[in-house]
Amino acid sequence: MSERHGILETIFEQLAPVHADGHKFIAIGAAATLLFFVLWPPIGWLLAAVTAWIVYFFRDPARVTPLRDGLVISAADGRVSGIDLVKPPAELGFGPEERVRVSTFLSVFDVHINRAPVAGKIIRSVYIPGAFLNAALDKASEENERRAIVIQKSDGTEIGCVQIAGLVARRIVTFANEGDSVGTGQRFGLIRFGSRTDIYLPPGKTALVSVGQRMVGGETVVADLKSDEPERESRRD
Repeated sequence: MSERHGILETIFEQLAPVHADGHKFIAIGAAATLLFFVLWPPIGWLLAAVTAWIVYFFRDPARVTPLRDGLVISAADGRVSGIDLVKPPAELGFGPEERVRVSTFLSVFDVHINRAPVAGKIIRSVYIPGAFLNAALDKASEENERRAIVIQKSDGTEIGCVQIAGLVARRIVTFANEGDSVGTGQRFGLIRFGSRTDIYLPPGKTALVSVGQRMVGGETVVADLKSDEPERESRRD
């Protein structure tokens, strides 16, 4: 019995709940699937596969978030596409001083729920309409549709986070607004269907992740603001 319980438990652990934002898309897909199963079954099977993918896309798994003060946690699932020392975008209001930007690219197969990298108050939230270039491109941070937020920690430290729409993405959804307080790892938004999320660290702080590394939103430690550890070297086999 214990072995059976272990197998069932393993199976159910892979079934993440679906976020409420996806319910309407799933309903539309299911309705179209049923209709075409009556009118033309081959298309019905195709739509059934599309509906199953929509369910998968809007999955919202639970995460175990490290809570030690000073840690900056990944805001998104995906792969680190860039770690660069850049001038932050004007919408963050950080001024011209360069900061380390950690960019995470989300494919259409990644979880698209975004989570707060630190605990604090959202003191700035700015939506910028724009283009829908490949989110992996560097110029996407300046030209694409995006939403920029600044979270101020209790000690005054400010972390910037920018949601960037991509080629397929056409909608940035916000769960937390300017003036709201958020906890580390708390869901603050999502980007539908492929995108990028950038985190801007405080001046002088370095990232503890590497380009190409797989990120888990709400779990992976991006930086430690209380540590003087230098930027990490890495190797990909």
